[in-house]
Amino acid sequence: MSIPQSFIQELLARVDVVEVVGRHVQLKKSGANYMGLCPFHGEKSPSFSVSPSKQFFHCFGCGKNGNAIGFLMEHAGMGFVEAVQDLAQGAGLSVPDERASPAERAHAAEQRRQQATLADVLEQAARAWQQRLREAPQAIDYLKGRGVSGQIAKRYGLGYAPEGWHGLASVFAEYDSPLLVEAGLVLVNEEDGRRYDRFRHRVMFPIRNVRGECIAFGGRVLGDDKPKYLNSPETPVFHKGQELYGLYEARTAMRAMGYALVTEGYMDVVALAQRGFANAVATLGTACTAEHVHKLFRFTDAVVFSFDGDAAGRRAARKALAAALPYASDTRSVKFLFLPPEHDPDSFIRAHGHDGFERAVQDALPLSRFLVDAAREDCDLATAEGRSHMLSNARDLWAALPDGVLKRQMLGELAQQGQLPVPDLAALWAQAAAAQAARQPGGEGRVEGRPRRSTSRWNPPAQPPRPQPARRIDHATRLLLSNMRFLEELTHEEQALLRGQPAPHGPLIVWLESRLHEHGPQPWAVLREALAGHECQALAERLMTGSHAQTEGDEAELRWELRDLVNRMLAEAIQHEQNALIALAAHEPEALARYRMLQERRLALQKPRRGAA
Repeated sequence: MSIPQSFIQELLARVDVVEVVGRHVQLKKSGANYMGLCPFHGEKSPSFSVSPSKQFFHCFGCGKNGNAIGFLMEHAGMGFVEAVQDLAQGAGLSVPDERASPAERAHAAEQRRQQATLADVLEQAARAWQQRLREAPQAIDYLKGRGVSGQIAKRYGLGYAPEGWHGLASVFAEYDSPLLVEAGLVLVNEEDGRRYDRFRHRVMFPIRNVRGECIAFGGRVLGDDKPKYLNSPETPVFHKGQELYGLYEARTAMRAMGYALVTEGYMDVVALAQRGFANAVATLGTACTAEHVHKLFRFTDAVVFSFDGDAAGRRAARKALAAALPYASDTRSVKFLFLPPEHDPDSFIRAHGHDGFERAVQDALPLSRFLVDAAREDCDLATAEGRSHMLSNARDLWAALPDGVLKRQMLGELAQQGQLPVPDLAALWAQAAAAQAARQPGGEGRVEGRPRRSTSRWNPPAQPPRPQPARRIDHATRLLLSNMRFLEELTHEEQALLRGQPAPHGPLIVWLESRLHEHGPQPWAVLREALAGHECQALAERLMTGSHAQTEGDEAELRWELRDLVNRMLAEAIQHEQNALIALAAHEPEALARYRMLQERRLALQKPRRGAA
């Protein structure tokens, strides 16, 4: 999807970052800003600041910062387009797509309407089943027997679908509505057309997306019916290869605990949360996918996969390894926890307690070790044939790693296991990769097994360069980026002085003046988007990011601060001219007169005039 930059700027001008952040973080007014506990890392005293004037948030503890779009991407794990659509929906705007035809735009709008309608239907069913749980002794006894408290049941929205074929008929007046079938709540008998509930006599687990919307259900049977666990089918709002049970509930705990814990079942998630591991999520009856891993790494840089220690658990772990390899960069951690064959996470933590499970997590197998173990499986390394087989197994696994230190280290370790010099192994694998590419000349989208990096200009901007020592021009530019209207109050001489500064400061001031004339004063959040791809983007990002970027305060005080900075810069320019006049004074008498005039002006500019603000 290609969203016009003009729309992004309009959207950021329409939404209020304080209101957006305030839905997720408790904020309190503190001077010109709002403060709260950072949602991105654990802290006891507020260091998370939200600026109404800049329309920007910044944490002085962990350094996270951005606008309303960036907040939803970081906090809710949304992609850029998803975050824009979420904000636009709340602002009553329709997101345009530059590449879409009118028919495609109409279809996309209809899809969004349909998805919102299905989410409403599913949420209504979830509320009804939660109410029914209070009146279902058998379901309550089952949950109590698994050690689940009422608080945890409420947190995860657990419910009960009663016995009987038409329980939802009392919830939905139009039981014959096609929406109930489309949402996966009702089935239709192909022979006689009769309808009946999909979920009956089951403890219900609502599945939520990252926005907290109910998109599907999992049901655990209380009788002898099969299957034991039943999931919603694929629908326009639910794709099990992309969703994780408990992700919405686990987001904050993932950041606080520093990692995500991936299990295979609903009850594993609930039981772990009950015993202090609220960072647990579960795949939905399917193998772990690359989409699952990508989604988890939006919230944390460390993932621990927990599997049963039997053969099935090992097979599931191999699939998780394949999904995780393309994302195993040098700054991320992936581990694999294999429990004894007789245990799943729920039974293990009940048997060994919180501390026992925590020790097991700490001792989990790093991805590098598991990669080697997977490659060595069924290979006799005492023979040349076995070592060759191991290296053949390892090549595709190694190629899937992103370029970096870990990949180079793994090459050395695999070469050692295969008793080959590293350069020889690298050359062999390079030849194999080239031959494979030659056989597939049209192959696109992956490089050495790694997802191709998007070239969209809406990718989150790179980290700003390390801040340099503060200079007057830095601070003056920062004040103008925060308060565009101050530009109108400068004299022509002062504006010319700023425009004439060496790049990139001078060009940024020129751009800012042009922006002011065309659009009027705009907050930094809007300016930041407008600077995307501009030669001065890096400078502006550096000036407006970090603890030094605070330009809040009394407006008169900030005006005086800018005036003082510009006066000192003018005085420095005059000093340079005076130095040149001294050399001319012996031959040109008028040079001395001009020197004296400039001296008076320079001294006046350097004299503090705080009271004149």
